[in-house]
Order: sequence, then C-alpha cells, then structure tokens
Amino acid sequence: MTKSIGILTSGGDCPALNAAIRAVGKTAVHNYGWSVVGFLNGFRGLMENRTIALDGDSLSGILTVGGTILGTSRDKPHKMPVGGKVLDMTDAMVEVYHQNHLQALVCLGGGGTAKNAYRLAQKGINVINLPKTIDNDIYGTDISFGYDTALSIATEAIDRLHSTAHSHHRIIVVETMGHKVGWLALGAGIGGGADVVLIPEIPYDVDVVAEAIRQRVRRGKHFSIVAVAEGALSKNMAKELQEAHKQMAKDKNNPEASKAKARLADWESGRVGHTLRLAQQLEELTGRESRVTILGYVQRGGTPTPADRLLATRLGTACADFIAQDVFGALVAIRGSEVEAVPLKDIVGKLKYVPVEHSWLKCARRIGICMGDEVG
Repeated sequence: MTKSIGILTSGGDCPALNAAIRAVGKTAVHNYGWSVVGFLNGFRGLMENRTIALDGDSLSGILTVGGTILGTSRDKPHKMPVGGKVLDMTDAMVEVYHQNHLQALVCLGGGGTAKNAYRLAQKGINVINLPKTIDNDIYGTDISFGYDTALSIATEAIDRLHSTAHSHHRIIVVETMGHKVGWLALGAGIGGGADVVLIPEIPYDVDVVAEAIRQRVRRGKHFSIVAVAEGALSKNMAKELQEAHKQMAKDKNNPEASKAKARLADWESGRVGHTLRLAQQLEELTGRESRVTILGYVQRGGTPTPADRLLATRLGTACADFIAQDVFGALVAIRGSEVEAVPLKDIVGKLKYVPVEHSWLKCARRIGICMGDEVG
C-alpha cells in the first residue's frame, strides 16, 4: 500500500510557505513514491476533511509565489468555533486523519501551530512541524523561513525613508512586526541604518530616546530614524505588565486575580496607537517634526527571497526524509549548518527572545544605535 501524508498551513501567512509545501511534496512523490494531500485552511480543513491532491501539477510553479496555496486560519483543534459554539474537535481530526489512511501529518506554522501539532501527537497522530514566521521567534531553531523576506522588506523601507527624513529634517518612526520579540526590528534597524531601535526585550525610556535624538542634532544630524517593534514597551508599561502577570499567577478564584485579568485586558487595549503616541512624545520632547510609517502586513507578502526559498526547500526535503525514518512529534529545525529534528515537547510554549548579550545588540550599541535604555 502506498504511503500517504497530509500537509496543512496554520496561523499567519508568510513568504516561502509554498516553497516548503513544494519541497515536502516533491520529495515525497519523486523520491519515495508517496501520495500527498493538502488540507485547506489549516486545522479547520483537517476537521472538515477538505483536501486537494498535491501532485506534480499542483506543486509546479509555486516556488516564488507568496502566501499559501492551501489557505490558512488561526483555528485551534481544541477551541474550534462550530455552529456558534467553541468545541474541542481534536477527536474529529484524528478520525479524518485515519479516514485518509495517512501515515504522517506535516504542519507548517509558528509557535501556536507547534502547540496544536503537539496536541494531535498526544492523540496518536504522527505529526511533524516546519517552522515559519516572519518574527523569527520559534524556539529550537536558529531561523525560520519567512524571516529573511520580511527583514529585506523592512530594511528596504528604512532605506527609502532616509531620503524623506533627511530632506524634511524629521524624525521618522518606523513600526515593524514583532509582538513579543524584536528580531525583525533589530535586524532591519541595523541593516537599514536606524538611529534608534526599540524592541520588546529592552523596555525603553522615552527621555533617553529624545536625548539621543537631540545629541544627533547637536552633531549636525537634523533627522533621525526610529525603528520600533510593535511590541516594544516603555519602562512604565513593562512594569505595569509585570505586575498584572504576577496577579494573574495567583489562584484563579482570588478576586484580585480577576481584577488583574481585567486590568491586563485594559492594558492591551491601551497599547493600540502606541507608536503614534511615541512619535508625538518625541516631537514634544525634541521640538522636531515626527512622522510614523507602520509597515504592517506588507512585511508578510510578496515573493520570498532566495535565502527563504533555499531554507524552506532544505527544511521541506529533510521533513520528508524524517518521515521516511519514522521520526515524528518533532520540529524540523536549523541548528548551525545542520537540519535537526527537535522534539516538540522540548519547544512548545517557549519563545526565542533576543538575548540581552546577543552579538547583534552589541554590534548595534558599538555603532551608536540607541536601544532606548541608554544614549548611544
């Protein structure tokens, strides 16, 4: 009997998903003679048994195409909206897996997808996970596909903003994605020549940032580029967040914990427009006109870079090889120059933060970039 495997993409889209699908599928079909099916729209497609055949024709011509030919969603197996209710549909997905006579399920996604894949693994499904995210925050792998393309887009945006900032003697605040980690803002900030880089891992003092900009003016530099991750926090905001999490860690039945949960929700809603407020603060503190550019979803779109295509192809072909070796319940990861299978149980629930002693941070500080905690 021919071996059959399934593939799905889950969570946010990013460049090189199709390159990874292509690599898994081509290796499975041409090298191992397996049949491959794709589930549409993430775990919801697995629940609903909505499939397409991934054969030579469907895998052709997708290497350079952005997004995902399978579609995606953020639906979770154990919290699936169905008929106006939120239900645990994990068992239904296990049933669909067996109905299709699958020997493995390949899940392409970020940290949330890894968690969901691990839940399915605990139900007996042979899962294997491929790391995709523009944030580069997946624990256990040095890099994820999608990051290099987003980094290139964000860096080019900063490149282009230099000319208008210089011409009008303005502060330009550029917001990149990165809700909890700062790899994208840090990489683009260094690569694009930003003067200030603000990331979630280093709470900033707006007075310090303003002083760094004023020092540039005193040196004859009448413009500044501030690269800020969407999840960057001021020191006051970071303190409030820490206190709210401490309260929530208490007994859930404790009234104070309930208050903390509500306070955390209020805090999150208060973050909307944070970058705009930062720009306004800098304008008031420095006396220099400020403008904001929020890159948003443009960082996720378009043709993947050659580096991302190569990475996705390496991970995809290795994924098929691991399946042939009966290696399951793992993340296919890049570590150093090698591809390794890292057990999902070792990575779920963890994020890869920018270490405070990372070489990129040392590099940024040495060339005079202000990280918001001290004047560069």
